[in-house]
Amino acid sequence: MMSSPIRQMNQRRLPPLPGVQQGKSGRGGRPTTEEMIITGISSVLNDQPVTSSRGRHYMATDVSPELVTHFLNENPEFLDRYVTTHVSEDKIRQWSLRKGSKNVHTRQHNLNGELLREKKSSKWKTCVQSSKWKVLHEMTRDISYQTDRLQILAELAQCAVDSTSADGFNLYLADSNQQLYHHKVSPISSSRGSRTTDRPSEGSYIGNIETGTSLPSYVAKTKDTIRTNHVQGDMRFPAGLGIKMEHVQTVLAIPILQEDSGVLGVIELYRQFSTDSFTQEDEEVTATLLVWADVCVDYVQMYNSMMRQRKLNDFLLAVTKSIFQDIVSMDTVIMKIMNYAKKLVNADRASLFLLDTKTTELYARIFDTGKEHVPQKEIRFPMDKGVAGHVASTGQVLNITDAYNDGRFNREVDMQTGYRTKSILCMPIYIRGSIIGVVQMVNKKEGTFTMADEESFETFAIYCGLALHHAKLYDKIRRSEQKYKVALEVLSYHAQCTDDEYKIIKSTPLPDNIPGIIDYEFSPWDVEDNRKCLYVLYMMKDIFSMATKDLFCFRYDLDDMIRFTMTVKKNYRNVPYHNWAHAFSVAHAVYTVIKTTKHSFSPVECLALYVACLCHDLDHRGKTNAFMVKSASPLAAIYSTSTMEHHHFNHTVTILQNEGHNIFKHLTSDQYKQILGDIRQCILATDLALFFGNRARLQEVSDKNEFSWDDSEHRHVVMAICMTACDLCSMYKPWDIQLQVVNVIMEEFWLQGDEEKSQGLTPMPMMDRDKKDELPHLEVGFLVGICLPCYELMAQVLPNTKPMVDGAVSNLKKWKYLAENKLTVDQLPPEQGLEGNKQDSSGKNKQREEEESDKQNELNAKAGNKDELTEESKMESVEENKNKSIDNQSDKGSLLTDVRSESSVLVHSDNDNNLTEQIHDNT
Repeated sequence: MMSSPIRQMNQRRLPPLPGVQQGKSGRGGRPTTEEMIITGISSVLNDQPVTSSRGRHYMATDVSPELVTHFLNENPEFLDRYVTTHVSEDKIRQWSLRKGSKNVHTRQHNLNGELLREKKSSKWKTCVQSSKWKVLHEMTRDISYQTDRLQILAELAQCAVDSTSADGFNLYLADSNQQLYHHKVSPISSSRGSRTTDRPSEGSYIGNIETGTSLPSYVAKTKDTIRTNHVQGDMRFPAGLGIKMEHVQTVLAIPILQEDSGVLGVIELYRQFSTDSFTQEDEEVTATLLVWADVCVDYVQMYNSMMRQRKLNDFLLAVTKSIFQDIVSMDTVIMKIMNYAKKLVNADRASLFLLDTKTTELYARIFDTGKEHVPQKEIRFPMDKGVAGHVASTGQVLNITDAYNDGRFNREVDMQTGYRTKSILCMPIYIRGSIIGVVQMVNKKEGTFTMADEESFETFAIYCGLALHHAKLYDKIRRSEQKYKVALEVLSYHAQCTDDEYKIIKSTPLPDNIPGIIDYEFSPWDVEDNRKCLYVLYMMKDIFSMATKDLFCFRYDLDDMIRFTMTVKKNYRNVPYHNWAHAFSVAHAVYTVIKTTKHSFSPVECLALYVACLCHDLDHRGKTNAFMVKSASPLAAIYSTSTMEHHHFNHTVTILQNEGHNIFKHLTSDQYKQILGDIRQCILATDLALFFGNRARLQEVSDKNEFSWDDSEHRHVVMAICMTACDLCSMYKPWDIQLQVVNVIMEEFWLQGDEEKSQGLTPMPMMDRDKKDELPHLEVGFLVGICLPCYELMAQVLPNTKPMVDGAVSNLKKWKYLAENKLTVDQLPPEQGLEGNKQDSSGKNKQREEEESDKQNELNAKAGNKDELTEESKMESVEENKNKSIDNQSDKGSLLTDVRSESSVLVHSDNDNNLTEQIHDNT
């Protein structure tokens, strides 16, 4: 029986020689097989007998290198299986390369006794366990980390050297002028590990691409691959290699072709101290590798272009932020442009000249001294002088490498400064297709200005143009702003009440009581013009006093109140209807509502209502909103909706901002914001285009018995309806007053119609003075469609305003009689009580005025001003009588004029939606 491996190890038996038969076994028996005793236990063989190709059996016990070698020689299939399973591809490649490099200079003799070199296996052929595409994949991964064209080509050349067992390579690159340059390489550490690559250095000139010179020039010209063992003495390239190299005869030269059939360069693979020629396989391997050259170079160029563009974009973004954030003056922008321009192209100096189109000259105020930009005395020179003048005249970009050899260069500046100009990059700056200046870069710090510098600088010049253009606009805006402030100061002075006007009102005591001031039949138009301001102050002071009882902060300054009132009066234009008399009538109407009704408006809301009525038509031009839009008025361009109403409010705020005019200065911040907001909403509510929506909301709440004074939204809707009712106050006044006001309104309408006719437009019927006979019919429609619904809703919420409804109904009967009988106003027959009402109304006002006049005369006498005031009263009385026919007739809201134009339609319309559209078209 065969002994066990453990027993054999304990007995430390020596292994028998392979092939030597043992006489007998330990027991004396003849063995059936030859044994191989191996020290130790093999994990690979697992102590199992292995049969060799010769039929012998080996035991995995004791082993020696000689025995293993003998075993592997006898069992090659085991070696193949083991390597395939347990050895990596990189390890196999390392073994192969090491074996090839070990025999590089091994000499052998052929049958003729000649020296032969044993060929080492190429990297391409030694990829035993991997397909060739994996080699290409690894090579691509290696070169993908390179961002330089020369580095990539050097990497490809080195791969070719490794794959063909060459000793080295020479790299030649062609330029755009068909000239060939040789590039030396020096090893550097790779960013991907300990492996080294070759970084090409600056190229040395070899010669033009042509035949009859050197080998690389011949290959680049013919685009043929050359394999030769006798590079010296070949008549095709008598100069031999591109560079002088001793001991080199064996060369493989392959052109690097581009996609457009051009030649990028040439790679020379060589072997030293050898006449072993490169084979067809070496040529194929190298050609296969160089196929990637064109693709990789395109990739590198695209990558570098993208990186340059990205850096340029980042640079331009920084420039834009810096320039546009610091636009304070033209000089600041110019200095920033010059600083950034130098950084962009790495120039030593920069200059910027602006173009004066009036004198056709270039001028500059900022000069680059190399250390800083110094503002100096402005210099000017003609456009036809120097490099900058040539660029400004022609728009041509100039890139001059040697300034002193260019006839366009002006040497006078260098002679004065002592600075030596070498290279120049000069480019025009455009804005809207016109040249506005020239930027000039001087002396690139490294080399000369390149095409890439031109492209980058051309993009930068666009931003320069925008920056300069905006700087000019900013400068103009700043000057215009200063002019505006001066003009506003002048206009404010002339638009404000004068000191004399203020002193006259200041010296006149305010009445303690005005009889009948809160009657709905009171006629504001019968109040003398010089007393209207006193009445306004009386009512405003009363409203302030009502609020002061609850809030101490509602105290007022009488001087501010006087200046405010007088300035408001001065800012109403002298138009037939929308004048100071109309403002006074509307302010009186809302004062009557506040004093006679049981409302729950807050003190702020009461004051806002009164001031809004007083100012609701400030600076009215006697034209409707529709006309302002048609005539392309600047106001219509500023305010797209409720054009005049927005203007009235803004004008109110302007007056409040004047010194000595802020009647709300004692209010708290919150109250001030609230009152301005309420005034704005109230003035906008006088646009009748908004009336129908306000009426619908209030009507719905009222019909459902959901109205509550505690709800701020409900109160604001009531305020809006109240503004409309007061704006139309003339429609509920006694017949004689209404008739006078209607005539004034129609006069303003007809003036607008006349102007429309002069512009070739067709006015609406009610604005055409040739159709004045339709007035009764239009007034009926206006009362039925607008006035009565407004007054009835007011009376529903505030019952004490019922006189508005009664007065409107009474006037409606008369207008209906005229319309049904097709009569004019002059043809209306006397009715019982009509003349009496007229006399009563005028008599009451006259009596009141006489009482007040007597009372005022007594006060003036006490003040010692009797003579002066009497004389002034006489003059004012004469002027008042002269204009009384107009002043006594003024009444209605600005938008009343817009609505009356559609009154003939309203009388036949019951649809509020259609009504709203018709009003909106005209307002």
